[in-house]
Amino acid sequence: MAKQIVATKGNLIRARKSLSLAKNGYSLMDRKRNILIREMMTLVDQVKLLRDEITDAYKEGYFLLQQANLSYGMIRNVVDQVPVETNVHLTYRSVMGVEVPSVIYEKQDSKKLPYGLHGTSSKIDEAYLQFQKVKELTMVLAQVDNSVYRLANAIAKTQKRANALKNIVIPNFEHEIRVISDSLEEKEREEFSRMKVIKAQKEQALKQEVANGD
Repeated sequence: MAKQIVATKGNLIRARKSLSLAKNGYSLMDRKRNILIREMMTLVDQVKLLRDEITDAYKEGYFLLQQANLSYGMIRNVVDQVPVETNVHLTYRSVMGVEVPSVIYEKQDSKKLPYGLHGTSSKIDEAYLQFQKVKELTMVLAQVDNSVYRLANAIAKTQKRANALKNIVIPNFEHEIRVISDSLEEKEREEFSRMKVIKAQKEQALKQEVANGD
C-alpha cells in the first residue's frame, strides 16, 4: 500500500530536512567504506607476504628439528623445559568505529634459552630459535587475518547501508518532495484563480452598484 502523503508546507520542510540528513548519511557511509577498504587492502598485502614468510619459517623449523632429533634422538627432555608462553596480550584499536586487534608480545632475548646446556647442542638451539620466529610470525598473521575479517564484515554492512540510503531512502524523500511541491503549486494556482474570480465578481458588483445608483 502506497504511503499517503499530506501536502502541507510543514511536511515539505520536514521532507527536505530528512533528505539533507539522508544525503549526509550516505556521504559519511561512502567515506567510511572507502577508508575501511584502503585499510583492508593494506592488510591483505601484508597477509600475502606473511603467509609466504611463515611457510618458509615452518619449513626451516621442521628441518632443524629433524636434524636435532637425528643427532640426539628425541629431545622431549628439552621440550619439557620450554615454558608455556604467557607474554602475549591482546588490545584493540579503532578504525572508523571498527575494533581491530593488536597483539602485544614481549620478544624474548635470543641469548636466554629456557633449558640448560647439558645434553643439548647448537642444532637444538637453532631449532628452538627458529620456532620462536615461527611463533612470532603466527601471532602477527593471526592479528592481520582477524583484522581483515573484521574490516571485510564492516565494509559489507556499510555498503548495505549506503546502498539502502542511495537506492531507497533518498529517492523516496525526493519523490515525496516532488509530490508535495507539485500539490502545493497546484493549490496556489487554484487559489490564485479563485481570488481572480472573486476580485472580478467584486468589481462587477461594484460597477453594478454604481450603475444602479446613477
